Amino acid sequence: MQTQAFRFKLSTVIIFFVCLVVLVSLMITDLLISNTVSENIRKHQEEKARMVSRSIATSHIIIEALEDDQKLMEIQEYTKSIQAATDMMFIVVMDMNGIRKSHPNPEQIGKHFVGGDEKEALNGKEYVSSSNGTLGESLRAFTPIYNATGDQIGVAAVGIALESVEAALGKSNRSILTVTILGLLVGIIGAVLLARYIKRILFGLEPFAIAKIFVERSTMLQSVHEGIIAVDNEQTITLVNRSARQIFKKAGLSKDPVGLKIYEYLPSTKLDPVLEKGKPELDEEQMINGVSILVNSVPLFVNGEVVGAISTFRDKTDVKQLAEQLTGVKTYAEALRSQSHEFMNRLHVILGMVQMKCYDELSEYIRAIVGHHNQELGNIAQHIKDPALAGFLMGKLSYAREEQVELNIDVHTVIPEPAHPKMTHELITILGNLIDNAIEAMADSIDKTLDVTFHFSGKFLTMEVLDSGPGIPDEIQKSVLEKGYSTKGENRGYGLYLVTKSIENLGGELIIDSKSLLGTEIHIIIPYEIEEGDHD
Repeated sequence: MQTQAFRFKLSTVIIFFVCLVVLVSLMITDLLISNTVSENIRKHQEEKARMVSRSIATSHIIIEALEDDQKLMEIQEYTKSIQAATDMMFIVVMDMNGIRKSHPNPEQIGKHFVGGDEKEALNGKEYVSSSNGTLGESLRAFTPIYNATGDQIGVAAVGIALESVEAALGKSNRSILTVTILGLLVGIIGAVLLARYIKRILFGLEPFAIAKIFVERSTMLQSVHEGIIAVDNEQTITLVNRSARQIFKKAGLSKDPVGLKIYEYLPSTKLDPVLEKGKPELDEEQMINGVSILVNSVPLFVNGEVVGAISTFRDKTDVKQLAEQLTGVKTYAEALRSQSHEFMNRLHVILGMVQMKCYDELSEYIRAIVGHHNQELGNIAQHIKDPALAGFLMGKLSYAREEQVELNIDVHTVIPEPAHPKMTHELITILGNLIDNAIEAMADSIDKTLDVTFHFSGKFLTMEVLDSGPGIPDEIQKSVLEKGYSTKGENRGYGLYLVTKSIENLGGELIIDSKSLLGTEIHIIIPYEIEEGDHD
């Protein structure tokens, strides 16, 4: 069967299919052009009839004859001469009762106009319609006739036989058919030249030789250490190499993915937007049943159209854990830096008071600092049992004071230590980015107040971050969560993206309630597992 499939030469196949494509294209083009030309011809005929009817309606002879019954015969003579000069099917002038004052058949004069499409013209409207009258089907243009005082005294109706319109269309279609045949001949010649050109750039290889090369390349793909998965434009998996299968097996996916829809096999895939937008997604971190991978996805183009997409990925679980730790360390370092800076500022104040010998004021200053410090930190230390998270929030208090922001941290219930250290890293990532973004958003605000509240219900941890900043416009509230989106310049827009990723990793939910000039409230609910026996 394989030998039969490659019996035809490549040049023969190319010539056949190119000719087929050209034929279909020309047929479609013929159809489109025919419709366009037909429409233009009809519009031309309508405009021609309309111009004649306007000429009749503005003629002094017609106006005077309609107002003077003694001159009614002049209407027939005038319209008959105009009809002969313009090759119209008929020119009829009627009064406001629809009674003909002229007609190609004199016997019809004095009778009511036939067709039923003259009513709107008697009400002062100019238009073109098609109807069947005493002379057969025609294209009719109606124009109201007005006297010198602006009163409507009749209607001019000009008709063109639809047979003449069809004749013009037939002549146009014959011309288009001739051009189509010539185009097909040119297409055949082009197909022959194209086949020779392709045969030359393929070094004279026939399909069976190309198939052999394809098998060799497939073997090479299977030997690549990175996982590779490819889909077509219908999101059907067409290629999965050996390394990718090993990663899928590690994630508990043992079924053969080839032929399946990518969104069914990997619901967390990022190939859908790549196919839709035609843009690559680079260095994306994804989870497959607990296995962390780093993914690069790019679209596949053929003749400028997206025909599929391909992803390369590697297992990055260990690297992700290290990155989470480094993120936590960086956050801790920032907190310590803020506390150190605030401490140095207070030491400078104390040193100045000592040098000025203002001992009473110094005593009050130290007492106020100690009281405020104990009040702030006592609430955090008493209710938040995770020392890393508590220390982080204490550092943010110092940082907020540096930025002249009133940061209020309200812990409604005791929050035990989480069962997994990963929870702490994710919470620090979430709160750190939200607090920093809120402080930065309030840089130009008069009222700089930031409220952070916590509530633990036994299974879920609820956090709310409410600032008095300018708010987020409705049209960009979804966009701000995308990676790299920012209104603050380049190399920004990663804070809220990291927040959403951390919330996804924890299986939580994020709700943004923001109104222009009224601040932003971010509500977060996440499942919170605690260590067994820790239910204080």
